[in-house]
Amino acid sequence: MKNWNLIPKLIARDDPYSLQDAFELCRELEEDGKVVVVGKSITDRDATVYDEDNFRLAHEYSKQIRAAANKMVKAGVASDLMIDLYYRTHLFDAPHYFDSFCVYIEKDREMSKQFYVPRRKQLLPCVEALQDFEEGKLDLLGISEPPGVGKTTLAEFYLAWTSGRNPFLPNLIGSHNNAFLEGVYGEMLRIFDPEGEYRFSDVFPGLSVISTNAKNMMIGVGYDKADDMRFKTLEFSSIGSGNAGKVRAMNVLYCDDLVDGLETAMSRDRLDKLWQMYYTDLRQRKVGSRCRELHIATRWSLHDVLGRLEQEYEDDPRARFIRFPALDENDESNFDYPYGLGYTTEALRKQREIMDDATWKALFMNEPIEREGLLYEESELRRFFELPEAEPDAILAICDTKEQGSDYCVMPVMYQYGQDYYMDAIICDNGKVESLETRVAMMLVDRKVKMCRIESNRGGTIFAQNVQKKVKELGGMTNITTKWTQSNKETRIQTNSGMVKSHVLFKDPSLYPSNREYRDAMAQLCSYSMMGKNKHDDVPDVLAMFIDWVMSGMANTVTIIKRPF
Repeated sequence: MKNWNLIPKLIARDDPYSLQDAFELCRELEEDGKVVVVGKSITDRDATVYDEDNFRLAHEYSKQIRAAANKMVKAGVASDLMIDLYYRTHLFDAPHYFDSFCVYIEKDREMSKQFYVPRRKQLLPCVEALQDFEEGKLDLLGISEPPGVGKTTLAEFYLAWTSGRNPFLPNLIGSHNNAFLEGVYGEMLRIFDPEGEYRFSDVFPGLSVISTNAKNMMIGVGYDKADDMRFKTLEFSSIGSGNAGKVRAMNVLYCDDLVDGLETAMSRDRLDKLWQMYYTDLRQRKVGSRCRELHIATRWSLHDVLGRLEQEYEDDPRARFIRFPALDENDESNFDYPYGLGYTTEALRKQREIMDDATWKALFMNEPIEREGLLYEESELRRFFELPEAEPDAILAICDTKEQGSDYCVMPVMYQYGQDYYMDAIICDNGKVESLETRVAMMLVDRKVKMCRIESNRGGTIFAQNVQKKVKELGGMTNITTKWTQSNKETRIQTNSGMVKSHVLFKDPSLYPSNREYRDAMAQLCSYSMMGKNKHDDVPDVLAMFIDWVMSGMANTVTIIKRPF
């Protein structure tokens, strides 16, 4: 038996030839203890089973060798030799690790024309999720991204990879129309082409396309014609085309953008019909216990297919839903790729300016809201650019404390001028309670707030005591009171919405793109729907509490009355 302990020692020498020796030992380490299990059926072919510990160590060392080789290339040490070793390690890992597969199959393409490497930083979370999905850690994976960032191409790479790993298990790919699927069908053939620009055949030697059907969009992958089966490795079908007896999914059911556009997204009836078609036309084609389900889409509505699946499986540990908004918390692009690809921050901000808020949030921020039943429309809200020049009649704050992990601590600061209240600042934070106490106290002192009410059904009194103590330590003069919240939340929000619209003024949207918390607060407010489930309702709720407070007269403010005109 070889001394595998030599591998880390060879890597540590930081020498090109030692790295090559280390890699050869890695290859031998992977083979040590390997056995072939004879399959029993056409869908259960002979399988290679590795010794678990040796396999793990071999591929961990491979990554270390790759990192060392990459470092030497950057330093100009034996560059040609180390570039070759760099790709050899990726080839070694590629059958087992999706990230290496994506890197390796494009090795011969010019960098500016490559899909994956220029986008790797942004796409890596998706790649890691797809790795878990392929390894059977997940039964359902949903990925939401804006249009035009490469989600379909990444899915094509994944389909090629899982086809190489499981060529005799059919995969079903569904989408909103055949024209889209024809493009995916053609791209898969290009990836599989041994004479083309992708290196699929290096990763899975001997495998090739053994049958095609352009009319029905089917691709069979195998080692020879004898491997051809009735149900092909890749089968493509648009939703609603009638799939009974025609297609089957035994490995992966992949759904790509089932919603065909805004018209469908705005119709609850059409979305209900789409859900039924998905369930009967695609999901019913899953066969066997190992078939998994992948959805990659741009979000349109809470009631689109991905939205309904997310609600149904949100607490299932074998389901995962990840979203990637176009702009990050600092209002900067998440998809500003090299070589002029993707979206610059400036381009996204301009896009936001010309789109209606609901469409922007759904398509680009992956925060779909229900257009029907919105309680607060953007156009209904009163706005301001600057506070009035005069001294305010009062500076008030109301705080709804954080109670659960995903809840927000929300505290707007209101400047009163007569019967109007200007929301000039707000805390909207779902961080740790200890840090929130300090943040709340500092804002009360910095803004010279005279009165603050802290409301909560649990923990509000202790939170208020700690905030009051911190305010005094900071030299503030805020009078803090507490109130146990008893009224029904939904009723309170909806009943007081008219008074919020009439008497609360919010900053003009041009003033807070870089203010994440003010921006998030307005997003919560303008996405609250009277129809359906609201993921976050802390902001509309705290504004309703504020109206209750000032109307009670306890804040020593001018009593609000309805305008006579």
